[in-house]
Amino acid sequence: MTAPEPDLRHHGDAEVRADGLGLVDLAVNVRTGTPPQWLRERLAATLGDLAAYPDQRDARAAVAARHGRPVEEVLLTSGAAEAFVLLARVLTPRHIAVVHPQFTEPEAALRDAGHEVHRVLLSPADGFRLGAVPDEADLVVLGNPTNPTSVLHPAATVAALARPGRTLVVDEAFMDTVPGERESLASARDLPGRVVVLRSLTKTWGLAGLRIGYVLAPAPLIAELGSAQPLWPVSTPALAAAEACSTPQALAEAEEAAAELTLRRDYLLKGLSAFPTVRVHGEPAASFVLIHLPGASTVRERLRTHGFAVRRGDTFPGLGADWLRIAVRDEPTTDHFLDTLATVLSRAA
Repeated sequence: MTAPEPDLRHHGDAEVRADGLGLVDLAVNVRTGTPPQWLRERLAATLGDLAAYPDQRDARAAVAARHGRPVEEVLLTSGAAEAFVLLARVLTPRHIAVVHPQFTEPEAALRDAGHEVHRVLLSPADGFRLGAVPDEADLVVLGNPTNPTSVLHPAATVAALARPGRTLVVDEAFMDTVPGERESLASARDLPGRVVVLRSLTKTWGLAGLRIGYVLAPAPLIAELGSAQPLWPVSTPALAAAEACSTPQALAEAEEAAAELTLRRDYLLKGLSAFPTVRVHGEPAASFVLIHLPGASTVRERLRTHGFAVRRGDTFPGLGADWLRIAVRDEPTTDHFLDTLATVLSRAA
């Protein structure tokens, strides 16, 4: 019997919508307590400018300067999700390799555009370490650090996938949760072929409802992607966010948040290690942890009845019903979750 296809359109927000009201949200990877007050005030200040059409110039220049790239190599988008759709519409690859498990929206966008997708499945037994992709692949898509595994691939390993005639798309939506943004290719401009890096301001700054992300790529491709966008694709408040979050002060705040996140993730991992049936594959590096737990589907439902929403893993190609993704939160929230998990597992035994 063939296993059912994963639901590529299921995302963490579905875990906390409607009947999830009142749940402690460990399913969505947006940093809690955000946007910070200074950013809220900056966004509110744009309301008086909404009668005018958005002007991208300052925001685009700020993002370009932040990554040391010419402005022609930056495209601002309505979240990173729009970038996946634009790439699927503009590119004409013959052989697509999407590395899984990873964020499912790239594959969904490619399939919606009529492309055939070849899946490269990484193994939990190997810690989800990045391996070989087909030589014939002229479009390769992967995440770094990867959602949902939280694994951070070495920049040299990712860069080795670049070659003439190939477009390499690297989803770095969670790279700003990594101290120093080590292993990022956002500023790499001398690699062979076409290297495309996608970024999002959603996670660290709490802007999921604002929709702001951007693409870094060679200027000719940026021009093609831009021509596929509708007019004025990014709102004035979103442009203000892109500019504000690219300043040295904002980057310093993001770095502090990443360092604090590291400590909180270590705290969660230490607590999870006390459960004999819970296993973490690979070394988590982002704002979430992927665990393998026999009977995870039942555990997830029981956690909901105890007030916690966690992300199911069976919608990610390469995983299954025994996987859960857990967002990293502050220590008191983690303690409460671990106590609840202990209760749920003891009753299931």
